[in-house]
Amino acid sequence: AEQFAALEALAPGRIDLGIGRAPGSDPVITQLLRQSGTTSDVERFPEHVRDILNLVSPDGAALRFTSGGTYDVHATPAATGAPEVWLLGSSDYSAQLAAARGLPYVFANHFSGQGLERALEVYRTQFQPSEHLDAPRTFLTVNVIAAPTREEAEERSLPNQRMMARLRMNKPLVANETVEHAKATADEFAGMGETIMAAARATWIVGTGDEVAGELQSLAVRHDVDEVMISPIAGAYESEPLETSPGRVQTLELVHAARGALVA
Repeated sequence: AEQFAALEALAPGRIDLGIGRAPGSDPVITQLLRQSGTTSDVERFPEHVRDILNLVSPDGAALRFTSGGTYDVHATPAATGAPEVWLLGSSDYSAQLAAARGLPYVFANHFSGQGLERALEVYRTQFQPSEHLDAPRTFLTVNVIAAPTREEAEERSLPNQRMMARLRMNKPLVANETVEHAKATADEFAGMGETIMAAARATWIVGTGDEVAGELQSLAVRHDVDEVMISPIAGAYESEPLETSPGRVQTLELVHAARGALVA
C-alpha cells in the first residue's frame, strides 16, 4: 500500500494496483505450505483486500488495539488520491469477490484461458456498485507473439511452448532456450509433451503485427472487455542478444504500429 500510494503521488491517475490471491508457487509447494500452516494470509485474502483499500485511500485505516485504543494509519502522509485497485484471478472465487466489493476485475487469461466466460459472467451478474465503481469493468490478459511473418512468429513460440511442457511434466527448466535448440531437440517432447505444447499454443495469439492486432480487437469485442493486457512471450534466435529479449521487443513494436493503424 505504501509503495503504490507513493507511485500515485508521483503520477496521479495513472497507477493501477492489482491484487491476486495466489500464494506464488506451484500446487505441490502450496500444499506443503498449507500443511505447515503458513498460508493463512491466502485464507484471509478478503480481509487483506479491505485493508489495502482503506490504507491507500486519503482517509486511511483505523487500527484497533486489543487494549481498546485506535490509531489512524495512512500509507502516505498527505494523499490527494488513490491508485485504482483491481482484483486479479482465474476462477469464480476472484470474480465473486471483485463483484461483492464493487471492484474492477482482471481475468488471468494468459494462464490457460479456461473458465474465462464463466468468470466474466459471474462477475457481471453479481456485481454490486460501490464507492469505487458504478458498473462492472473488466480486462483480460493474453500471451502474444508478433513477427514480420507468421512463420517467424510460430518459430518464436517454440521456446515458451517447451517451457510449458517442462512445467507440466516436472522437467528441469532451461533458461533462455533458443529457437534453434527447441527445433533441434523436438523429439524430447514427443507424445504427451506435444499435446501440452499444442494446448498452450491454442490459447496464444501468434502472427504478424496486423494479424495479432486484429485478433486482439476481436477478442476484446467477443468478451466485451474494457481492456486487454498483452504478455509478449516471443523466443530468440541464437544470433540475437538474449539479455535484451529482442523477440518480445519486436512483438510490442509491431503490435503497437498495427494497433495505431487500426485506430486511425
